[in-house]
Amino acid sequence: MLSNQLIKSGHDVVKMNVPHIPIKNLRNPSFTILSTIKGLVSTKNYDIVHAFNVPAAFAMRFAKGKKKVLSIHGVFSENIRTIHSEKLSFIGELAESKALKWADKLTTDSKATQKEYKEKFGIDFEYLPSPIDIKKFEDVPKKPKVENQVVYLGRDSYEKGIDVLKSAESEINGKVVYCTDLSWIEAMSTLQASSVLVLPSRMESLPTAIKEAFFLKVPVVATNVGGVPELVTNNENGILIPSNDPKKLADAVNTILENKELAQRFANNGYEFVINNMIWEVVLPKYIQFYENLIKK
Repeated sequence: MLSNQLIKSGHDVVKMNVPHIPIKNLRNPSFTILSTIKGLVSTKNYDIVHAFNVPAAFAMRFAKGKKKVLSIHGVFSENIRTIHSEKLSFIGELAESKALKWADKLTTDSKATQKEYKEKFGIDFEYLPSPIDIKKFEDVPKKPKVENQVVYLGRDSYEKGIDVLKSAESEINGKVVYCTDLSWIEAMSTLQASSVLVLPSRMESLPTAIKEAFFLKVPVVATNVGGVPELVTNNENGILIPSNDPKKLADAVNTILENKELAQRFANNGYEFVINNMIWEVVLPKYIQFYENLIKK
C-alpha cells in the first residue's frame, strides 16, 4: 500500500516481486531465500531500500541502497513464539537480532511495539502508523444492516482468539458471522452490514480491521492488547476487554447491541478518529518527511 501511494505522489518506486512456495504452518520461509538471492543479483542502486518484517530484511541487507529501513509490526520473536513454538522462536530471535542491526532506521506502526523493543532490547524505533486507503471502499457494495449481526474478521488462528469468541457465542444476543476466508470486498461488505465488530485477539500490533470498522461506522469490541488501545478508547469509540475472557466479551457485545444510542456514539467517534489519524492523506506526508530526513543524513 505504501509503495502504491508513493508512486501516485510522483516518487520512483520499485517493488520486489518474489515467488514463494507456501509451506503449511510456516510463513513462507522460501520468500526469505528467494528474495535474498534477488537482492544479491540486482545491480540497481536505490536511495532507500525499505523492507517490511524480518524475513524481508535479508533481501534488504544485500540490495544496493544508500540507506536501509526495516519496518516491523509487532515484536517478531514474540509473534513466532505465540503463533508457532519455543523452538521456532529461538530461530526467530537469532534472525531478529541480526536483522535489526542491518537497518539505518527501524520503524513500527504501533507505539506498544516501539515501547516493547525499547524496554527489552534498548533499541529505538520510529513510529509511523499504517493507515487505510478509503478510496478502496468506493468499490464495496452497500448492504442493508442486518439486525444484531456480529462480525469477526481475521485468520482462524490461536493468536487471533477466534476460539474465545466461539466459546462466548451462545451468550451473545445476536448472530456471529466469521469472515476468515473471504475476499477483502466481501469481508468489507459483511462488516458494513453488521452491528458490531469483535476483535478477540491475544496479541496485535495496530489492527487494520478496527480502522476499517471505524471508517464504516461499525462499533468495536476488542481486547486490550498490543496497539489496540492506541485505536480504541474504552467507552469513547468502542469497548476494551481483557483477552481470554468469553463472559466479558459477550457482555460487551450485548451492551452495544442493546443500546442503539451508545452504538451510534461509538460509531461516530470511531469514524472521526480514523479520518483524523489513520488515512493516507494524513499519514503519507509523514512517510515522505521521514524519507527526506533520512536521505539528508
